[in-house]
Amino acid sequence: MFKAELFLDCNDNLGEGIIWSQDTNTLFWLDIPMPSKLHKYSFNDKKHQIFEMPEMITAMAERDNENLLIASHFGINNYNLEEKKFNQILRIEEDKPFNRCNDGAADFAGNFWFGTMQNNIAEDGSDISITKNSGSLYSIDKNLKITIHENDIGISNTFAWSQQNDKFYFSDTLTGVISVYDYDLDNKVISNKKQFATFDRGYPDGSTLDSEGFLWNCRWGGSCVVRFDPNGKVDRVIELPVPNVTSCSFGGKDLKTLFITTARMGMTSEQLENKPHAGSIFALETDVQGKPDFKFAN
Repeated sequence: MFKAELFLDCNDNLGEGIIWSQDTNTLFWLDIPMPSKLHKYSFNDKKHQIFEMPEMITAMAERDNENLLIASHFGINNYNLEEKKFNQILRIEEDKPFNRCNDGAADFAGNFWFGTMQNNIAEDGSDISITKNSGSLYSIDKNLKITIHENDIGISNTFAWSQQNDKFYFSDTLTGVISVYDYDLDNKVISNKKQFATFDRGYPDGSTLDSEGFLWNCRWGGSCVVRFDPNGKVDRVIELPVPNVTSCSFGGKDLKTLFITTARMGMTSEQLENKPHAGSIFALETDVQGKPDFKFAN
């Protein structure tokens, strides 16, 4: 009944971090490996822009109509879209030069949550083996105060909150498990970690929630997006014609279109010939409204 259609054939090496701006009717996403790129697609004028970044960018949240908060290889940054200026705000994990930021998102109160991991991408875009769980889970409030919530993380992914903002969903991709925590929004505290869901195809990557409280999870190596019900049971599986499905966000004026990023990094020439749309953006028209992407409060 529901089929993901090709939206934009952009050949991203590792498309990630997709967000939707309701204020400007704009889709943003990124391509992580160097030369790292920020994509902007305006639905008002059907214009696609690409901004080259000075270091690997991995996740983001909107600040206002001209500025994005961006997690990168070495820290947290502001990018001004009008002036095309990339400025570091916070340096992260200076004692771990082998680490980088990975996935992240803003919560309902405007705090920005993100995770780190051992860097697995060389400057030439080739793979680096992950040998340790050196990542951590952080949040930053509007005053730029950093809080550390967990350590010993392999690959941080899935930053999503329940409709009531009392549950936080997170995954260490290497475990194959999506976890759920109780979330005290007022005090910005997560607790009572439990297993929420697993699936037998691929590994959990980026996720988003819809207005019915169902979690849509992208599957790296699984060629699909899985919709889990609030109890962690599989509700539906959306097939995609590419192996590595990375992140998703609801957009469009009615928030019923699920936009999906994918990757081509690590695929052989033969695999790319068989899966020519790897690294493209896909769009899925759904029958449910999604939750909007929140802004960073600062």
